[in-house]
Formats: sequence, structure tokens, C-alpha cells
Amino acid sequence: MIERYTLPQMRDLWSEQTKFKTWLKIEILVCEALSQSGQIPKRAVDQIKKKARFDLKRIEQIEQKTRHDFLAFLTSVSENVGKNSEYIHLGLTSYDIEDTALAFILKQAGEVILKDLKNLSFSVKKKAFKYKLTPIMGRTHGVHAEPTTLGHKFALWYSEIQRNIDRLKKAIDIISTGKISGAVGNYANTPPEVERYVCKKLKLKPAKVSSQILQRDRHAEFLTTLAIIAGSIEKFSTEIRNLQRTEILELEEGFSKGQKGSSAMPHKRNPITCERLSGLSRTVRSYALASLENINLWHERDITNSSVERIILPDSTTLVDYMVVKFTRIVENLSVYPENMLLNIEKTKGLVFSQRLLLKLTEKMGSREKAYQIVQSNAMIAWEKKEDFKKLIKADKRIKKYLSSEEIESCFDLGYFTKGTSYIFKRVFGR
Repeated sequence: MIERYTLPQMRDLWSEQTKFKTWLKIEILVCEALSQSGQIPKRAVDQIKKKARFDLKRIEQIEQKTRHDFLAFLTSVSENVGKNSEYIHLGLTSYDIEDTALAFILKQAGEVILKDLKNLSFSVKKKAFKYKLTPIMGRTHGVHAEPTTLGHKFALWYSEIQRNIDRLKKAIDIISTGKISGAVGNYANTPPEVERYVCKKLKLKPAKVSSQILQRDRHAEFLTTLAIIAGSIEKFSTEIRNLQRTEILELEEGFSKGQKGSSAMPHKRNPITCERLSGLSRTVRSYALASLENINLWHERDITNSSVERIILPDSTTLVDYMVVKFTRIVENLSVYPENMLLNIEKTKGLVFSQRLLLKLTEKMGSREKAYQIVQSNAMIAWEKKEDFKKLIKADKRIKKYLSSEEIESCFDLGYFTKGTSYIFKRVFGR
């Protein structure tokens, strides 16, 4: 499943190669900044930039002894740089590099998801306009309520996706923060100018204040935003799954040629991708909870967050982007059955028009309570005896006293429920 995820950009962002490459980039930027203030000879920086490299196998080998991945990385780099390696990592703590690199990678991961969210919103918008006035049964508590339109459902999704886009933009901004401030964040061994230089080069903001690390509320905000996005996709997927049930069959997840739904039952066409996305949402939510637990660390830091983040950060960004891309394909390949939508509206033999009738009768009678009693008594007969609701209404002398046959007929007009759709679309999509 996830192995077949074909967007290499996210996968590559979380590779060991990218991590160490980013660490080295930041170490070199620090050297450049220090050379500008005369703390490192410029010729030494030139040599460092020329020779600095690392070897993944060598890092792994060194780490077996040091049990410290960052020191293993530094040793590998130093072996290649030689005598000028004394200027590398001058006055820094490992998390000056690691946290700033992590912010740099998370920013890029967020931007990948943001791009794909915008693609999803475009696909949903197209469906909204295509089915703007296509009637579909609205359901509350899983029970028929009043007719709405399929376009209205898609407009609802689109609006939620837009809110998720706004949330993600803010979360990217929050996470796009670096720190080069030393072992406890007090700039004792490294001046703030170095931090400003490095962050500017990486297009990050310097943290206004930090300890040994960037504070984990930033990461928690980022991951809870991803959890909300996953929750939205689960909600949309659940709606498709419900509307694909055999008894309803108004929407159906695309079923490709040669696809099989069951090893036992050749007739099966299951909403397997929507079910998969619903399941993955649970994983993303659990990671968000873990990120909230990471906020609380001892004093200037401990490392209880570190092992957790090695799992939750690459997994959350990769899973959410996978979910967004997959759901975009579901929307684009969705099967829609308007004829079944009409059949389902008619299934209760006109009962879904009861409120329209209630309002009309209240207007003529002057008492909502009495009108409700009359309409409900007919509705219960229609439901229990499976009789035509409109026929019962037309035969009720209490109603005929106030409403003509034409007025009753007008209460059963399906177009009545679509009159507000254009107004809603203007608010959602603009003019």
C-alpha cells in the first residue's frame, strides 16, 4: 500500500542522505557566518566547503561505538576535511544543527502537502459545479431529512479543505523556525548574528527565544493540523462509503478493469481505498497525541521527544500526503448515480416534503402546533402503512379547509430545496 506511494519527493525528504546533507549544509553556513566576524579564517572556510562530505556507511560504523549519531556524523565529516575540521561545530550544540535542519525539512514536507491539498480542492470544486443542482437525499442521524444537492455536499467539502489549507499555511509558518543559540539557548558561545545569517539562508525565522531545542508546541501544532486534515479526509471517505452501500448506491468508488473485490464473491465492488483512508486517519491522530506529549520536557531539554519524533514526523507527513493524493484520485474517478438519488428521495413516498407542508399550513392556520399535529398524524400513517403521503394530505378534510389542491401540489416541488444553492456557491466560491 504505502510502498506503492509514487511521490518520491516526500520519501526523499526523510531519507538519511537528506538528513545528513542538511546537517552539513547548516554546519557550513555557520562557518561562513563565523568567518564574516573574523572568528574563522576565510581560507579555512573555503577548504571546508571544498572537502566537507560524509559517508553513510562510515557514520553507521562510528555510531556503533559512540552511540551518538550526530558525533558520528561530525567524525565522518572531519575525516574528510582534515586539519580545518577544528572550525566545524564551533561553539554549537548538536540540536542547533538538528532542530534547524528538522525545521527546514518539515517546511518542505508541509509545502508538498499544501500543493497536493490545493490540487484536491480544485478536483472537489469541479465536482461541486458539475452536480450543483443534482438532487440528493439529505440525511440526519442516518435517516431521510430533506432533499439537498450533491453539489452542496461537494461545496461543503471544498470549504473545509480551504480551512485546512489556511491551517496548514499557519502551521508551516510556525514550524519554519531555526535556532543557533548554543547548549542552553543563551548565545554564550555563538553570537546571534550567526543564527540570523543561517536562518536567512534557509528561509527560516530565528526563534525569539529557545533552550537547547526549539519548543515542541511548534511541532505539536504542525502535527495536530495534519491530524485535522486526515480527519477531514476520513469524514469525506466515510460519506462515500455510506453512499456506496447497496441499499443506497448513490456514489461509488471507482472500480477499474480487472479489479477484484473479494476472493469468495465475484460480484463485490468494495470502497477499499476510502476504508484504507479512514483507517490511516486513526494512525495520524495517534501521532498527533504523541506530539502533544512531547511538549513537556525537563528543564532546558531531555530526549524523551527524540525517539518519538523519528517515527511520528516522517510518518505523519508521508501518510497525510498519501491520503490527500489518494483521495484526489477517488474524487476524480467517482461514479455518480443521479437516478438512484431520485429513487431514494421517492422511497418514503413524499414524507421528505413534510416541513414544507407544515410551513404552508401554519401560514394559513395561524398555529404551528395544530398544523404540526395534523401533518405528523398523516406522516405516521404514511410511514407505518407505506401509503402515499401526498394522497393522504389531499384527502384530509382538515387540510383541504386551508389549502387548495394546487397549493398542496406546490409543497411537493423538489426545486424548492435548491433555491438557495446559488447563494451558497457564491459565498463558497466567490463570483
